[in-house]
Amino acid sequence: MATIDLGKIKQVFRGTYNNATAYVPDDLVVFTDTGITSTYICTTATTGNNPSSGGTAHANWAYLAKGVADPIPSQSGHAGKALKTNGSALSWGTAGGVLQVKSASLTQPQSISSSSVVDITGCSVTITPSSSSNKILVLTSVAFGIPQGSHGGFRVVRDGNPIDGGTSVGSRNEALGFFYGYNHNEYDMEKYGSNFLDAPGDTNAHTYKLQAHTALNSSYTMYINRQANDANNSERGRGATTITVMEIAGGVL
Repeated sequence: MATIDLGKIKQVFRGTYNNATAYVPDDLVVFTDTGITSTYICTTATTGNNPSSGGTAHANWAYLAKGVADPIPSQSGHAGKALKTNGSALSWGTAGGVLQVKSASLTQPQSISSSSVVDITGCSVTITPSSSSNKILVLTSVAFGIPQGSHGGFRVVRDGNPIDGGTSVGSRNEALGFFYGYNHNEYDMEKYGSNFLDAPGDTNAHTYKLQAHTALNSSYTMYINRQANDANNSERGRGATTITVMEIAGGVL
């Protein structure tokens, strides 16, 4: 019976390309060209001819699976991070635009009757921006009561300097919010909230505080987290006052 040589009936993987090895058609090799690793198939018997140069396959080789210029970076040590690009390369970074959050609150009542601005107890947070281009979003929520005839206002300061009020004119106070107690207000507990996007412009630690004042008049009174009329019955309540700061990546604004 005649014997017929069918040659190779399948491709043969030869591993990483070796310049001294003789290759024949249908041999498969792995080769790295200009930092890009690809898989090649031999089309014509060859020895000493690199499968490709500068991204162009040699005449004796053809691409079987061409690699990519930007492979995903190593994931080791980057748990919880997101894959990002700067337009030319991939890297691991913080997911989303909110980079860190700090918050503080007061849940007990506080009475304010002062001729000067005072801190709301416990409503102080310190945050250090990770980049000078990032912003700080400041959120406040104040529960308060004010009796008839009294005046009061709130403001936020960064390192002791007001940041979210308007410009003082004449005898008018710089304030985030300003309130007057009308008839029967002593039975109400108001809720006041605000937000302000601050731009410190550096990477120093900054302290944000929530403050209150009674129109700079010690004869007025404001009550934090309670009604002005605080009788011990089911028609009275207790509130909570908070300040929250968030570092926002500059690139998302």
